[in-house]
Amino acid sequence: MDRKLLELLVCPASHQPLLRLEGPQRDRINGAIQAGTLVRGDGRTETTLLLDGLVTRDGRTVYRIDDAIPVLLIDESLQTASIEGLVAAK
Repeated sequence: MDRKLLELLVCPASHQPLLRLEGPQRDRINGAIQAGTLVRGDGRTETTLLLDGLVTRDGRTVYRIDDAIPVLLIDESLQTASIEGLVAAK
């Protein structure tokens, strides 16, 4: 993903900057998906593993990147507040 585009993107719900997920963060999210404990913005349980994504600075919300396109839909966001280690370093 283009760096300039990434600098412009913000969470549509909280307006926080979005950062690219790192491997360990993605692994934690996928662990929660496999355990059946990760909920989407629309209240449904997420079942599809995450290949790439963007996370809010506070680590509470993740948005998928599908085919190099960020999916910034609140209903399809992943609610990750309960997952440790997603908060961006300050």
